Amino acid sequence: MQIERLLHSQGFGSRKECRTLIRAGLVAVAGRILDNPAEEFIPEGLEFSVDDETWVYREKAYLMLHKPAGYECSRHPQFHPSVFALLPDMLANRDVQCVGRLDQDTTGLLLLSDDGQFIHRWSSGKKRTPKVYEVTTKHPVDDALVAALLAGVELVDEPAPIAAAACLQTGERSLRLTITEGKYHQVKRMLAAAGNRVEALHRSVVGGLALPGELAAGEWCWLDDADLTRLATYSEEA
Repeated sequence: MQIERLLHSQGFGSRKECRTLIRAGLVAVAGRILDNPAEEFIPEGLEFSVDDETWVYREKAYLMLHKPAGYECSRHPQFHPSVFALLPDMLANRDVQCVGRLDQDTTGLLLLSDDGQFIHRWSSGKKRTPKVYEVTTKHPVDDALVAALLAGVELVDEPAPIAAAACLQTGERSLRLTITEGKYHQVKRMLAAAGNRVEALHRSVVGGLALPGELAAGEWCWLDDADLTRLATYSEEA
Protein backbone atom coordinates (compact mmCIF):
# COMPACT_ATOMS: atom_id res chain seq x y z
CA MET A 1 0.00 0.00 0.00
CA GLN A 2 1.27 3.49 -0.79
CA ILE A 3 2.29 5.32 2.38
CA GLU A 4 -0.02 8.18 1.43
CA ARG A 5 -3.01 5.83 1.29
CA LEU A 6 -1.88 4.04 4.45
CA LEU A 7 -1.80 7.27 6.46
CA HIS A 8 -5.19 8.25 5.07
CA SER A 9 -6.67 4.89 6.15
CA GLN A 10 -5.35 5.46 9.67
CA GLY A 11 -7.06 8.82 10.03
CA PHE A 12 -4.17 11.21 9.50
CA GLY A 13 -6.15 13.42 7.15
CA SER A 14 -7.16 13.63 3.52
CA ARG A 15 -4.89 12.19 0.85
CA LYS A 16 -3.64 15.70 0.19
CA GLU A 17 -2.95 16.31 3.88
CA CYS A 18 -1.08 13.00 4.12
CA ARG A 19 1.07 13.92 1.12
CA THR A 20 1.90 17.20 2.83
CA LEU A 21 2.97 15.37 6.01
CA ILE A 22 5.28 13.12 4.01
CA ARG A 23 6.83 15.89 1.94
CA ALA A 24 7.40 17.91 5.10
CA GLY A 25 9.59 15.10 6.45
CA LEU A 26 7.21 14.26 9.31
CA VAL A 27 6.68 10.58 8.46
CA ALA A 28 9.25 7.83 9.10
CA VAL A 29 9.41 4.04 8.87
CA ALA A 30 12.12 2.14 10.75
CA GLY A 31 13.77 5.46 11.56
CA ARG A 32 13.99 6.49 7.90
CA ILE A 33 12.29 9.76 7.03
CA LEU A 34 10.12 9.34 3.94
CA ASP A 35 9.75 11.83 1.10
CA ASN A 36 7.85 9.85 -1.53
CA PRO A 37 4.07 9.62 -0.94
CA ALA A 38 3.86 6.75 -3.45
CA GLU A 39 6.41 4.53 -1.70
CA GLU A 40 4.80 1.19 -0.91
CA PHE A 41 4.83 -0.89 2.27
CA ILE A 42 3.14 -4.04 3.46
CA PRO A 43 0.60 -2.54 5.88
CA GLU A 44 0.00 -5.44 8.27
CA GLY A 45 1.89 -4.74 11.49
CA LEU A 46 3.79 -1.80 10.00
CA GLU A 47 5.22 0.52 12.64
CA PHE A 48 5.61 4.12 11.55
CA SER A 49 5.90 7.54 13.12
CA VAL A 50 4.13 10.80 12.39
CA ASP A 51 5.68 13.92 13.86
CA ASP A 52 7.85 11.69 16.11
CA GLU A 53 4.84 9.81 17.54
CA THR A 54 4.87 6.06 16.90
CA TRP A 55 1.84 4.20 15.54
CA VAL A 56 1.13 0.69 14.28
CA TYR A 57 -1.08 0.07 11.25
CA ARG A 58 -4.45 -1.39 12.20
CA GLU A 59 -6.96 -2.32 9.55
CA LYS A 60 -9.73 -1.84 12.12
CA ALA A 61 -9.66 0.13 15.35
CA TYR A 62 -10.76 -1.57 18.57
CA LEU A 63 -10.47 0.62 21.66
CA MET A 64 -11.33 0.76 25.31
CA LEU A 65 -11.93 4.09 27.05
CA HIS A 66 -12.26 4.61 30.79
CA LYS A 67 -15.10 7.09 30.52
CA PRO A 68 -15.14 9.78 33.19
CA ALA A 69 -18.31 11.47 34.42
CA GLY A 70 -19.45 14.59 32.60
CA TYR A 71 -18.98 13.35 29.02
CA GLU A 72 -21.61 12.42 26.44
CA CYS A 73 -21.27 9.43 24.10
CA SER A 74 -22.10 11.52 21.05
CA ARG A 75 -20.32 13.39 18.29
CA HIS A 76 -22.91 16.14 18.73
CA PRO A 77 -23.22 16.56 22.52
CA GLN A 78 -25.91 18.82 23.91
CA PHE A 79 -24.85 19.70 27.45
CA HIS A 80 -21.41 18.18 28.13
CA PRO A 81 -18.17 17.52 26.23
CA SER A 82 -18.04 14.56 23.86
CA VAL A 83 -16.07 11.43 24.77
CA PHE A 84 -14.40 11.87 21.37
CA ALA A 85 -12.60 14.90 22.80
CA LEU A 86 -10.63 12.38 24.88
CA LEU A 87 -9.28 10.61 21.77
CA PRO A 88 -6.58 11.65 19.28
CA ASP A 89 -7.90 13.39 16.18
CA MET A 90 -6.76 10.55 13.94
CA LEU A 91 -9.21 8.17 15.63
CA ALA A 92 -12.12 10.55 15.16
CA ASN A 93 -11.04 11.03 11.53
CA ARG A 94 -11.40 7.31 10.86
CA ASP A 95 -14.98 7.41 12.14
CA VAL A 96 -14.56 5.48 15.37
CA GLN A 97 -17.96 5.08 17.06
CA CYS A 98 -19.13 4.21 20.57
CA VAL A 99 -20.27 0.63 21.03
CA GLY A 100 -23.45 1.39 22.93
CA ARG A 101 -23.62 4.36 25.26
CA LEU A 102 -23.08 5.36 28.85
CA ASP A 103 -25.00 8.25 30.41
CA GLN A 104 -22.98 11.42 30.99
CA ASP A 105 -22.86 10.72 34.74
CA THR A 106 -21.94 7.04 34.32
CA THR A 107 -18.27 6.08 34.37
CA GLY A 108 -16.28 3.06 33.31
CA LEU A 109 -15.65 0.74 30.39
CA LEU A 110 -16.67 2.06 26.98
CA LEU A 111 -15.80 0.21 23.78
CA LEU A 112 -15.20 2.08 20.51
CA SER A 113 -14.51 0.88 16.99
CA ASP A 114 -14.76 1.65 13.28
CA ASP A 115 -15.79 -1.95 12.53
CA GLY A 116 -19.52 -1.97 11.83
CA GLN A 117 -19.96 -5.68 12.49
CA PHE A 118 -18.11 -5.40 15.81
CA ILE A 119 -20.25 -2.44 16.86
CA HIS A 120 -23.46 -4.32 16.03
CA ARG A 121 -22.26 -7.51 17.75
CA TRP A 122 -21.47 -5.83 21.04
CA SER A 123 -24.25 -3.24 21.16
CA SER A 124 -27.17 -5.48 20.20
CA GLY A 125 -29.38 -6.32 23.17
CA LYS A 126 -30.41 -9.52 21.39
CA LYS A 127 -26.93 -10.94 22.03
CA ARG A 128 -27.51 -10.76 25.80
CA THR A 129 -23.93 -9.72 26.48
CA PRO A 130 -23.39 -9.52 30.26
CA LYS A 131 -22.38 -6.11 31.56
CA VAL A 132 -21.32 -5.59 35.16
CA TYR A 133 -22.03 -2.34 36.99
CA GLU A 134 -20.79 -1.11 40.35
CA VAL A 135 -23.78 0.72 41.83
CA THR A 136 -23.79 3.24 44.66
CA THR A 137 -27.29 3.63 46.08
CA LYS A 138 -29.06 6.42 47.95
CA HIS A 139 -30.59 4.10 50.54
CA PRO A 140 -29.02 1.09 52.30
CA VAL A 141 -28.92 -2.19 50.42
CA ASP A 142 -30.60 -5.19 52.04
CA ASP A 143 -31.43 -8.77 51.15
CA ALA A 144 -34.91 -7.79 50.01
CA LEU A 145 -33.51 -5.37 47.42
CA VAL A 146 -31.08 -7.97 46.07
CA ALA A 147 -33.86 -10.57 45.93
CA ALA A 148 -36.18 -8.17 44.08
CA LEU A 149 -33.56 -7.36 41.46
CA LEU A 150 -32.83 -11.06 40.92
CA ALA A 151 -36.51 -11.99 40.74
CA GLY A 152 -37.34 -9.19 38.30
CA VAL A 153 -38.94 -5.76 38.56
CA GLU A 154 -41.66 -4.11 36.50
CA LEU A 155 -40.43 -1.31 34.22
CA VAL A 156 -42.67 1.11 32.35
CA ASP A 157 -43.22 0.08 28.71
CA GLU A 158 -41.76 -3.38 29.28
CA PRO A 159 -44.13 -6.33 28.75
CA ALA A 160 -42.47 -8.57 31.34
CA PRO A 161 -40.42 -8.11 34.52
CA ILE A 162 -36.71 -7.44 34.01
CA ALA A 163 -34.31 -9.41 36.22
CA ALA A 164 -30.63 -9.00 36.94
CA ALA A 165 -28.42 -11.84 35.75
CA ALA A 166 -26.48 -11.50 39.01
CA CYS A 167 -26.56 -9.17 42.01
CA LEU A 168 -24.19 -8.99 44.97
CA GLN A 169 -24.17 -6.54 47.85
CA THR A 170 -20.69 -5.03 48.14
CA GLY A 171 -21.27 -2.45 50.88
CA GLU A 172 -23.89 -0.76 53.01
CA ARG A 173 -24.97 1.34 50.02
CA SER A 174 -23.38 -0.48 47.11
CA LEU A 175 -23.90 -3.54 44.96
CA ARG A 176 -22.52 -5.24 41.87
CA LEU A 177 -25.23 -5.78 39.27
CA THR A 178 -25.01 -7.81 36.07
CA ILE A 179 -27.50 -7.21 33.28
CA THR A 180 -27.80 -8.66 29.78
CA GLU A 181 -30.56 -6.67 28.08
CA GLY A 182 -28.99 -3.22 27.70
CA LYS A 183 -32.26 -1.30 27.83
CA TYR A 184 -32.44 2.50 28.13
CA HIS A 185 -31.33 3.64 31.62
CA GLN A 186 -31.89 0.05 32.69
CA VAL A 187 -29.90 -0.03 35.94
CA LYS A 188 -31.33 3.27 37.17
CA ARG A 189 -34.87 2.20 36.30
CA MET A 190 -34.44 -1.19 37.95
CA LEU A 191 -33.18 0.32 41.19
CA ALA A 192 -36.02 2.85 41.21
CA ALA A 193 -38.57 0.10 40.60
CA ALA A 194 -37.10 -1.86 43.52
CA GLY A 195 -37.49 1.13 45.84
CA ASN A 196 -34.00 2.59 45.85
CA ARG A 197 -32.05 5.12 43.77
CA VAL A 198 -28.74 5.13 41.91
CA GLU A 199 -26.33 7.77 43.19
CA ALA A 200 -23.31 6.66 41.14
CA LEU A 201 -22.86 4.10 38.38
CA HIS A 202 -19.66 2.55 37.03
CA ARG A 203 -19.40 -0.14 34.35
CA SER A 204 -16.52 -2.49 35.16
CA VAL A 205 -16.99 -5.43 32.78
CA VAL A 206 -18.39 -6.09 29.30
CA GLY A 207 -18.60 -9.72 28.23
CA GLY A 208 -15.43 -11.22 29.67
CA LEU A 209 -13.40 -8.00 29.43
CA ALA A 210 -12.74 -6.04 32.61
CA LEU A 211 -11.62 -2.43 32.86
CA PRO A 212 -7.92 -2.52 33.85
CA GLY A 213 -7.15 -0.90 37.19
CA GLU A 214 -4.19 0.94 35.66
CA LEU A 215 -6.33 2.68 33.02
CA ALA A 216 -7.19 6.01 34.61
CA ALA A 217 -10.41 7.90 34.00
CA GLY A 218 -10.16 9.71 30.66
CA GLU A 219 -7.49 7.36 29.30
CA TRP A 220 -7.89 4.94 26.40
CA CYS A 221 -6.01 1.95 25.02
CA TRP A 222 -6.00 -0.33 21.99
CA LEU A 223 -7.58 -3.75 22.37
CA ASP A 224 -5.26 -6.55 21.25
CA ASP A 225 -6.19 -10.08 20.22
CA ALA A 226 -6.07 -11.30 23.83
CA ASP A 227 -8.48 -8.53 24.89
CA LEU A 228 -10.89 -9.41 22.08
CA THR A 229 -10.74 -13.05 23.13
CA ARG A 230 -11.55 -12.07 26.73
CA LEU A 231 -14.39 -9.89 25.51
CA ALA A 232 -15.92 -12.89 23.76
CA THR A 233 -15.48 -15.21 26.75
CA TYR A 234 -19.22 -15.14 27.33
CA SER A 235 -21.27 -16.54 24.47
CA GLU A 236 -24.74 -15.16 23.86
CA GLU A 237 -26.10 -18.20 25.68
CA ALA A 238 -24.02 -17.47 28.78
